[in-house]
Amino acid sequence: MASYSTREAARKLGLQGATLARYIVVGKLPSPEVVITGKTTTHRWTDEDIENVRKLLPKIANGRKTRYQKLRAKQKGTKPQTKKKQKP
Repeated sequence: MASYSTREAARKLGLQGATLARYIVVGKLPSPEVVITGKTTTHRWTDEDIENVRKLLPKIANGRKTRYQKLRAKQKGTKPQTKKKQKP
């Protein structure tokens, strides 16, 4: 069975390596097997792990909440909720 680094897995998913790593740290994606070599920590991705992430990616809002709120509101036919700016 083939194993991939985070950078290689991100390339297969069409993402940047830093983006995939950030999703793991934040908890948006489950962490694959972790391999510790000396002071280096590496994630070992399998084809199965990559396919599981591929299924989860459409559910992640990418941090752009206002754009997705507008799209969901448009689909439902309601107005999007926006935050009011507070004065300093």
